[in-house]
Amino acid sequence: MQGINIDNLSAKVNFIKRGGLCPVIVQEKKSNEILMLGYANKIALEDTISSGYASFWSTSKNALWKKGETSGNRLQVLNILLDCDNDALIYLVTLEGQGACHTKNEKNEYRKSCFYKISSL
Repeated sequence: MQGINIDNLSAKVNFIKRGGLCPVIVQEKKSNEILMLGYANKIALEDTISSGYASFWSTSKNALWKKGETSGNRLQVLNILLDCDNDALIYLVTLEGQGACHTKNEKNEYRKSCFYKISSL
């Protein structure tokens, strides 16, 4: 990963605050578009750092989830940002594949972002 000091990053993250999980916002570096929100525990963060590809902790399956493992829509992590409270992360990524969302559009294509539903105020 370029531009990231990953030394002891997992030790700096406050995993205790949310029961072992840390929210992860995934943002495409090229467009700045928010692609998804996931959760990482220490195992998922360390897997992301060692592989260079986004891994998360699946709260529904209670297991490590390597994004794109079945769909091929992987997220190459270029940089990781840690917030001021040490309890939230942003993965700046390059999208490899059709999209980050597990749902498909009317053309049966993966959606680029999970945030496709629009609501007006």
